[in-house]
Amino acid sequence: MRISGTVRVPGDKSISHRALLLAALARGTSACTGLLIGEDVRHTAGMLRGLGVTIAPLRSDSVVTVRGARFRSPRVTIDCGNSGTTARLGLGVVAGHPIRARLTGDASLRRRPMRRVVEPLRSMGATFQDGAEHLPVTVQGGRLRGIAYESPVASAQVKSAILFAALASRVPVTVAEPWPSRDHTERLFVHLGLDLRVANGIVSYQPSAGAIPPFELAIPGDFSSAAFLIGAAVLAEGGELLIEGVGVNPTRTGFLVALERMGAHVERLNLGAEGGEPVADLLVRPAPLQGTEVVAAEVPALIDEIPLLAVLASRARGETVFRDVGELRLKESDRLELVAANLRNVGVAAEARGNDLFVVGSDRPPRGSVQTARDHRLVMAFAVLGTIPGAAVRLSERRSVAISYPGFFGTLRTIGRGPRHRD
Repeated sequence: MRISGTVRVPGDKSISHRALLLAALARGTSACTGLLIGEDVRHTAGMLRGLGVTIAPLRSDSVVTVRGARFRSPRVTIDCGNSGTTARLGLGVVAGHPIRARLTGDASLRRRPMRRVVEPLRSMGATFQDGAEHLPVTVQGGRLRGIAYESPVASAQVKSAILFAALASRVPVTVAEPWPSRDHTERLFVHLGLDLRVANGIVSYQPSAGAIPPFELAIPGDFSSAAFLIGAAVLAEGGELLIEGVGVNPTRTGFLVALERMGAHVERLNLGAEGGEPVADLLVRPAPLQGTEVVAAEVPALIDEIPLLAVLASRARGETVFRDVGELRLKESDRLELVAANLRNVGVAAEARGNDLFVVGSDRPPRGSVQTARDHRLVMAFAVLGTIPGAAVRLSERRSVAISYPGFFGTLRTIGRGPRHRD
């Protein structure tokens, strides 16, 4: 397919979650524009409403207002749906208040590990029931104590749960990680004037005496959503695509670094900033690709783009190796095994060995069935592969894109002739 046009992607999912949480903790009414109106963010809004916060209806292209309130114990179990961010950051927020709440989720989320968040929160003084290894989990919050925590994994969700608990309970914390993870929480804290500092890879937060002020925040376009359009443009037969107003936080753009090594170049135009986040327009053109190696230190900055990178690697010359990507087994699905198996299903040589993924490029049109396991990242990645001339990629479903990019397939059609896939 040829690509052309100028498009915008929905608001950043990670920032949307955090903006709602911070607005709920602020004293007064805050206003957010560009909020992602996807299923995951709706679950965070629903959780906060259950805790007593007033949130205006979430609608596209409108200002969403949030009036902070004194949190209360919810009357019913909080349903986090498929959203790991809702669950893990929610446990942190609840832990910092003298309330009790039970959190659960769908079958996929109930398989994802929660102990990595529960352990530091328990060290701070929160109490947990139901085993706390997986959802459902009941948390009793209260007056917490500060900790210095060395996280065994590079996880923005773990780090953010600790920071939100500290913010809610007004206690100092430090968090160290083996590799830098997404820093949206830190940037928002600093943007709101909170005392947070980062030095030598250690995040330090000191509580302040005053309340969090209400704020107005414009949320940039989600880089992870833009990445799929970038991938489609790189694989196209010609043309160029401009994606406006995308967040280009360096803890999120490892995909562009890997893509550059593979032979593609994405220009950043009209650089600016929104809410402490760097923002740019991205200009993409088709390019031939070559295999590369993605090493462990790069993974936190491109973890959500690995399924897409694997799909792009299937069209590259030579082999691409992804090292230490075992964290993919703990996402909405076992992404590591499913990426490899689905690539094989469409005729690509791919294998997961331990925590590594190996993909050998091919110039044969991809043909076969893809089992998405209702994982939005897999759906979009293999839909991109379906844009290859001669492709016949059959997706088991595509409704799961509503989690992060409800209009994805419509946008994919607008930039070209649309994907050659069938449900």
